[in-house]
Amino acid sequence: MSEPGEERQAKDTAPEPPDLAESLREIGATAKASLGATAASARALRTLVAADLSLARSALGRALTFAGVAIVFGASAWLLLMATLVALLRTFGVSWLVAMLIAAGISLAVTIFAGVRAMHYFEHTRLQATRRQLARLGIGELADLMPTPDSAESARAAAEKLREDAEKLPRKPDGIDITPP
Repeated sequence: MSEPGEERQAKDTAPEPPDLAESLREIGATAKASLGATAASARALRTLVAADLSLARSALGRALTFAGVAIVFGASAWLLLMATLVALLRTFGVSWLVAMLIAAGISLAVTIFAGVRAMHYFEHTRLQATRRQLARLGIGELADLMPTPDSAESARAAAEKLREDAEKLPRKPDGIDITPP
């Protein structure tokens, strides 16, 4: 057990709480420091975004230049390859007409394959999943046709149902059809 004198001595050595004005000054200083740190972070982020956009702009120009060079040399290589194929077919006794038709057929087959694949990849540019989720949250032109966020129905299933019933899709005010997500 402690004696009454010891308790009194412990109370005397405890620091006094700061007064209200001092507490408010400390809170104000902390708020100013936080605001300064936030502003510094925002400036650093702005500098980073500006530098990143500058780098992307420079890289885009160079990428387009090299893509153009690749297309030119790829096309010339393809033409030389087809000319070599025609010459090879001629050495086997195939007529000029048939040799040229075979080279053209191969080129047409590659063109069709590349076109189908390009259309497949362009489907990814429609941002289907994002449009479905935005519509589910009530944002966008399809918001009334998609299930609500608290619904157990799948947004993908609702979008597929919309694709099947294309006549249910609303039209924009200018008469353009709305594409389903």
